[in-house]
Amino acid sequence: ALWCLRMSLTPTRGCLLDLPWEDILLPHILCHLPLQQLLSLQRVSKSFQSLIQLYLANMRCFDSSQIRPAIPRAAFVNLLKDNKVLQQLALQNCSDWLTDCELLPVIEQNRHLHQIQLKGCVQLSRHALVTISLSCPNLRQLSLAQCDWVDSLALRSLADHCKALEAVDLTACRQLKDEAICYLVQKCSRLKSLSLAVNANVGDVAVEETAKCCPELEHLDLTGCLRVKNDSIRVLAEYCPKLRSLKVKHCHNVAESSLSVLRSRGVELDVEPPLQRALVLLQDVVGFAPFINLQI
Repeated sequence: ALWCLRMSLTPTRGCLLDLPWEDILLPHILCHLPLQQLLSLQRVSKSFQSLIQLYLANMRCFDSSQIRPAIPRAAFVNLLKDNKVLQQLALQNCSDWLTDCELLPVIEQNRHLHQIQLKGCVQLSRHALVTISLSCPNLRQLSLAQCDWVDSLALRSLADHCKALEAVDLTACRQLKDEAICYLVQKCSRLKSLSLAVNANVGDVAVEETAKCCPELEHLDLTGCLRVKNDSIRVLAEYCPKLRSLKVKHCHNVAESSLSVLRSRGVELDVEPPLQRALVLLQDVVGFAPFINLQI
């Protein structure tokens, strides 16, 4: 930002604003500056204000976490009011004020969105997810973690209209049950990453259907899914040859007998083998790693 200012205020070297805006400044210079600094540049002059407004209208990626302190409601609406080409939208620090009123117009005018991050946006409603499903046919990644407002009907709408989905985070979406998850995976068979963590309503039925419908699955998070048992983990091992990581911490009904097959294939698990866990616990108690003759 300081370099830009120096260029614009130094007559002997010409003015930065004399360069072609859409061919040079937007794609090759402004895109490398943090969003917070770009917003500050608007105060330099009316010309800079026009330049930044043009940049915002053509911005492909918007991440609210780049703006410190948290972006105000009015500022968010103003920043994106003219943008119709967004591809990535991340709203991670807007939970205190973001409602359907602010979000829906942005979604409706940006049909090219393929990544949306709404983690912890608790003041939205199911209408937000329905709008996303109807407006974003090319959506590939969606995070709805900690969004209790997500219900089965809204998820069905998503599954019906966004069949190109590859990654969905439904962590702590506690309204969802096996039936809703089954419908999602049946319609969205390209899924590579799925989180159903912290949902006591999710059990073996959802996991088995996920395994059978999503052969491309690479990452599955079942942390805290207390109803998941060994049988569904065995089905997962059978039907998902590309699985790379599985999280089953706090799944008390999942034992090593079902995890061993995945472990032998090199799948990353968030629970240690029983012997290794025992050694760690013993080391913590006695203060040193015991010597064990494994040849006995």
